[in-house]
Amino acid sequence: MKQSLRLQDLMLYLNDKKSFNLKEIMNRYAISKSTALRDVQALEEMGMPIYSTAGRNGCYNLLPNRLLSPIIFTIDEVHALYFAMQTLNGYQSTPFSLNIQRLKEKFEGCISEERKKKLQKMEMIFSLGRYQNLNECSWLETILEMAIDENGCEVHYFKGDALRSYHVQFFDITSAHGQWYAAAYNFESNKPQIFRCDKIRSVKACNLYLAKPLSELLNASKAMFRDKEAITFQAEVSSRGVDLFYKEHYPSMELLQEQGRYFIKGFYNKGEERFIANYLMSYGATIRSIQPDSVKTLIQEQLASVTKHFNSI
Repeated sequence: MKQSLRLQDLMLYLNDKKSFNLKEIMNRYAISKSTALRDVQALEEMGMPIYSTAGRNGCYNLLPNRLLSPIIFTIDEVHALYFAMQTLNGYQSTPFSLNIQRLKEKFEGCISEERKKKLQKMEMIFSLGRYQNLNECSWLETILEMAIDENGCEVHYFKGDALRSYHVQFFDITSAHGQWYAAAYNFESNKPQIFRCDKIRSVKACNLYLAKPLSELLNASKAMFRDKEAITFQAEVSSRGVDLFYKEHYPSMELLQEQGRYFIKGFYNKGEERFIANYLMSYGATIRSIQPDSVKTLIQEQLASVTKHFNSI
């Protein structure tokens, strides 16, 4: 490993430590004592607050309340971070208290003028796909904090035209087509529930129910979404259908390849038949077969309804 890469990794490794010794560094990177000494000296010169303790059991200590020394990024890493940051521009709200334009200005202020101009030119040529969404989600940051802290909460949420109250524990925040969704365990129904975040009107901590460990909710989330009466489905698709699957699919689905043929397999709960029919309908002629027949019938009915509509206009 080159010294520059080793020093970057070493800064991250030492940042949460109160002390260390040369043996640790030598073993971690398989380097000699003299090389380890040079690395520690290089870190001191870069501003990391290291001081040594003499004696038989001497070691190196790091001053408390320190800031992480600057990390040196490669040019490709700078480009990747810059454009990853730009994907947030499509959202009216994020789970973080930040101004995207201000963040961009700070980022550009940390690089040379020459590199800044090159990045701006790259931005004119290269862009990452994103959905523009103007729906404001005022409670994203609170939802994220509740999930991290493993807190139960009371949520007021617009479902249809009615404002309803739920007692839940959030465990997942997802972006799909530019819209934010939050998954939560509903203590009253003992089932997971998906909330569209822009329809949430309030979130507040509530100790009415005993909260669950976050790891338990994350590990069991797929199984929790499946009811006992869930119905399995299968659709064979062409290679073009494989591309469509990877562009959009859901946790209840998987793509399997069997002897050169591709199958989308999954399940849906009662009441979700139309959702699955609409989803599979988007595959169009790439679908070669569908089971069960009830889903195929629903697709045919919806296509007939669409045809009737366009014949009437």
